[in-house]
Amino acid sequence: MIRDIEIPEVKNVTVAIARKKQTGESDEWRVYLINKNSFPIENALVTSKGYGIKDGEEQQTSTLRHFLETVAAESVALVESIDPAVFHLNNEYWVSYYIDNKIYDKRFVFVPDSIQEDNIIYIKELEMEGILHS
Repeated sequence: MIRDIEIPEVKNVTVAIARKKQTGESDEWRVYLINKNSFPIENALVTSKGYGIKDGEEQQTSTLRHFLETVAAESVALVESIDPAVFHLNNEYWVSYYIDNKIYDKRFVFVPDSIQEDNIIYIKELEMEGILHS
């Protein structure tokens, strides 16, 4: 029965969208998976998509899937680049991975316009500024 299925809680794994300042150019934005655990995570699959409404019209991006074989303990992995032109959408990252042959998964959604200057913080794991999903 469904109540017999154990759904493990995701801990110390998160997603960040960070910018790299470019001299004389616009900033380069990238999405990172951060593993703050003292052990690696294996076979991580990150599915990304954007969706929402702009000017009364529904918009949706392509769905992308990224496979990360191993994300080492207390490290970060680059997932993808992201265009600021989609910051007005919900930007969703569904992360699934294994620890000791047990699957974990969590959905991280950056809501419309949350990726803006007022919300930017320094992310020590990346040594960059960006938006860290909790």
